Amino acid sequence: MLKSTDTNTCSNYCSNYHEAIEFIGKRWMGMIIYTLLPGPKRYNELIANIPGISDRLLTERLNDLVNAKLVNKRLIDSSTKKVEYELTASGIAFKEVITSLQKWIDICEFEKQS
Repeated sequence: MLKSTDTNTCSNYCSNYHEAIEFIGKRWMGMIIYTLLPGPKRYNELIANIPGISDRLLTERLNDLVNAKLVNKRLIDSSTKKVEYELTASGIAFKEVITSLQKWIDICEFEKQS
């Protein structure tokens, strides 16, 4: 627990917290992680399992996740350049966060705003 007098630690924590929330809050980021939780997927499997995401945005988000070391990109066939995406240990740690969010969504009533 942070002490209210430790403003430096609080400042660092707040900065890291906001950075993490901004990162995971990017559109489709959570769904990509959720889709990868059961195991590795190829690009076409991801695009098929996330309705509404564009090719460009999926590619961009996958690159963000790879750069953040939450997802590994693995070449599975060098002759056809087929790749597979898989969560790293840090990415798998999001399972608890996603499970908690699912529980929260189940108990809340969200109305679409028009």
